[in-house]
Amino acid sequence: MRPLASLSALAALAALATLTACGADPAADSGSGRGDGAKGGAVTVRIPDPGNSGVLARGKQDGSLDKALAAVGAKVAWTGSAGPFAPAAQAMNADQLDFATGSITSGITSLAHNPGFAFFTATDPDPVGEGILVREGSGIDSLQDLVGRKVAVNKGGTGEYLLLKALAEEGIPADRVERVYLRPDQTAAVFNAGQVDAWAVWSTYAVAEIGSGKARFLADGSAIGSDNYSLNAVRSGFAKDHPAIVKALYHYLHDRSAKERKDPAAYLNVFTDAGPTAVTGKAREVQIEFTRAGGTVDPIGPEDVTRFEKVARFYADQKVTPDTVDIAAHLLDVESLS
Repeated sequence: MRPLASLSALAALAALATLTACGADPAADSGSGRGDGAKGGAVTVRIPDPGNSGVLARGKQDGSLDKALAAVGAKVAWTGSAGPFAPAAQAMNADQLDFATGSITSGITSLAHNPGFAFFTATDPDPVGEGILVREGSGIDSLQDLVGRKVAVNKGGTGEYLLLKALAEEGIPADRVERVYLRPDQTAAVFNAGQVDAWAVWSTYAVAEIGSGKARFLADGSAIGSDNYSLNAVRSGFAKDHPAIVKALYHYLHDRSAKERKDPAAYLNVFTDAGPTAVTGKAREVQIEFTRAGGTVDPIGPEDVTRFEKVARFYADQKVTPDTVDIAAHLLDVESLS
């Protein structure tokens, strides 16, 4: 795992570029993202509701996140719900959200459109929880078997990246496989009905499919050689006004993600163990296995930046983005914030 160190010259340049050139409107910061801080009250931090599982869900349930934020004069407001990064990026750009989690792949495509946010943490690519799903008994046993078939992906995000990366590693031209662009939350029914032959996806959606016993990974993140980091983003204006809060949130996420990795079951079914948001049966076992094999929330180190830039070049080469996105210009050295 990367050391908890500063990014030296990159930090100084990136922090300045991110906080002054990302399109944040100073006037907008007088809204709820700034909260009552200017009046001596707590600063409101707008975060997508985490649902029933994970570090933020546990923090919401046991009050530990409230306590961590109160120590730096802040309080949380749960806004909307966690989901794909693209709409969250739009919400940050519109001063409707202060923090969000997403992948480097969806982050790059979002950065291509006048971003008002920066990334301040990185979690290493998931070696086992993301990949290309196929149905059991489909007759698809290798990546070469995808030629001439349909694969569901989310446009410009993790799914499209995983498929294109897998095909490139196998030397298969991208146009030999048909990409079917679907929202991840609408893909399971299409996949299970056989309307697509495979689904490039990550653990949020893969767990239920694998847990059902009806699907498996044709290739997981490790086999694909994925550089698909998970990142936390902060609205640029918020980071400029409240760096200590950003740093406190980082430390909370880092410490709790380490605990989650050691005891994944404690972070599942936080509010309810029944209903559509609960992870039960075999799916629960799959999720625990994935979490134990995953990474922790860490600062962004130089080696991470190198891999981010590799993904940005790959996306440009694959025509996912029109040009290579300058990812380094939108990174924060969280440890240097104060």
